[in-house]
Amino acid sequence: MKKLIIILLVCTTVVACKQEIQSEKENEASEIEKEEIISDRSKDFPKDIASIFKAHGGIDAFDQMNTLIFELNNPEGIEKHLTDLKTRHARIETDKFILGFDGNEAWLEQDSTYFKGDPRFYHNLMFYFYAMPFVLGDEGVSYEKVEDLKVAGKSYPGYKISYGDGVGDSPKDNYFLYYDEASQQMNFLGYTVTFFSKEASEKISLIEYADWNDVNGLLLPKTLKWRAYKNGVVGEIKSERKFINASVSKEKPAKALFKKSIAEKKATL
Repeated sequence: MKKLIIILLVCTTVVACKQEIQSEKENEASEIEKEEIISDRSKDFPKDIASIFKAHGGIDAFDQMNTLIFELNNPEGIEKHLTDLKTRHARIETDKFILGFDGNEAWLEQDSTYFKGDPRFYHNLMFYFYAMPFVLGDEGVSYEKVEDLKVAGKSYPGYKISYGDGVGDSPKDNYFLYYDEASQQMNFLGYTVTFFSKEASEKISLIEYADWNDVNGLLLPKTLKWRAYKNGVVGEIKSERKFINASVSKEKPAKALFKKSIAEKKATL
């Protein structure tokens, strides 16, 4: 009987030890996972820029995502955009054309001449505007404090964002990010276009960001408003673009989506 009791005690102790070791391993794994989630890349940016990222859900949270989907609700119909956030491969789909970027080639498929633009220029144009401010955390970006933007008697602090040589298709592009000092959310984006000329430009276009949507914890725009802008003076609204059915996830998109294929085989985004 004593031997049986001793055996039972030993077995109980061994099981308890195993459970404790397993629990410790699970805790360690959880801590590692937690550390990966809160890796705090914000220290790589100026304090103000890091605060803007935080106000929009955090740059580390954005870094964990792999797929971004949104639709543009255009008067002529819905335009679906899909982007691989790690490779920046892209696919844009409408009833009239399919456009994509596979990492090397920007391609276009259509039954007519509906799309008359440059696929290389357009494949990530709306993605960059939509994924603000997070795309301003890309590698090769420099930040410089600029004068406040004044709109209707209110001042918005700002930063000029520029790129190193050879970064992207338009390294001479500049962006100007202006934010609300109280909420730390971005409110305006100025930008230049150098894709076609390949030369630096002094002409700045201005977008107002005033309507936000929580997309899986990230604050992304519902509506973008292009404003008249000249010599530092902000004017009336010239045009708007509305975004619907947005989603962002850790799931990786299929590589086949970004390859050119016959138009009849449309992929479902």
